[in-house]
Amino acid sequence: MESIVFINGKVKYQITLDPGVWIFDDRKIEIDTYFSEEKTERSSDEEYTASAARHWQKEIQEGATLPPTLKTERKFEKQRLLSGTFIIPFQPFLKNAEPDENASGVTVTAGGKEHHFTMQEASNFLLGFSVDGKPIKDGGPLYIYFGDGTNRDQPIKDVVSFTVK
Repeated sequence: MESIVFINGKVKYQITLDPGVWIFDDRKIEIDTYFSEEKTERSSDEEYTASAARHWQKEIQEGATLPPTLKTERKFEKQRLLSGTFIIPFQPFLKNAEPDENASGVTVTAGGKEHHFTMQEASNFLLGFSVDGKPIKDGGPLYIYFGDGTNRDQPIKDVVSFTVK
């Protein structure tokens, strides 16, 4: 099993993906969090305003609370990393490869088969790279989940490459 995956084909830059380093990437999301949260489109200004309003309301009702110590934060973050199942969006990687403007889709080579997707479908992929805090070995190095969660229980496994057509 290779531990790297390629993005190639009709792209300006061929990219090599190494899922082993994504645990340090700030774009990672816990899979349960992603699929359980309600998806709503909000601008960053709306997010900031809602967050500030919640914080202000909490301080009015409960009083100010001191933030947790850095030591406590590190302990909980380490525990989360050692036990979490994580995914990362595929779209930034696809965007960085700069697909040709005439590209019509993406072919995923996985498990000795080819799966064909439109560019829109591919840009909604979520790449699973960690299960229960460990890198994916069986069927790895990454799994492909669809953004709508329809294949959450049966992701595409044994991914070798993404070829832009």
